[in-house]
Amino acid sequence: MQFKKHTKRRNDSIQGLRSLKDTLPKNVKKVISKRGLIYSEILNNWKYIVGDNLFKICYPKSYKNTNKFRESSLLIMVKRGHEVDLEYSKKKIIDKLNSFFNSTVVKKIKFASFNIESEINNEESKINQNVTNNNYVKIINNVKNNKIKKSLLKLSGVFKKR
Repeated sequence: MQFKKHTKRRNDSIQGLRSLKDTLPKNVKKVISKRGLIYSEILNNWKYIVGDNLFKICYPKSYKNTNKFRESSLLIMVKRGHEVDLEYSKKKIIDKLNSFFNSTVVKKIKFASFNIESEINNEESKINQNVTNNNYVKIINNVKNNKIKKSLLKLSGVFKKR
């Protein structure tokens, strides 16, 4: 019996649970090691980097790595009204980030403000909006079969989208 050489079969097989790192393709591993590692470390150590006061009012949203056209930058979401506090500590945050990674990881920091109250109100208004009239809702709630009741409510949601 002859064995085939150069098959695309793995020589080393691991039984049981594998780590996520071992199951990912090589291209994905490269992308994660370049970009994802820095951003995940920033997220994990954000409280240490900015301190307790700024930790309560801001969080990092995204990280863009250096390429031919732009410098590396970090986008930070800030509560409305606290932008000035963060602007004054911008240089300190950049220095602390670069010293944390022992290299120049971030050259620019961008800010985007958000308002918590408006986001909560938007979610409540989405929940309260319903296409079906109250009369139809009462009729749908009188249906004894739960599957039919759920499907009718989903159907009313489709009408809402259109």
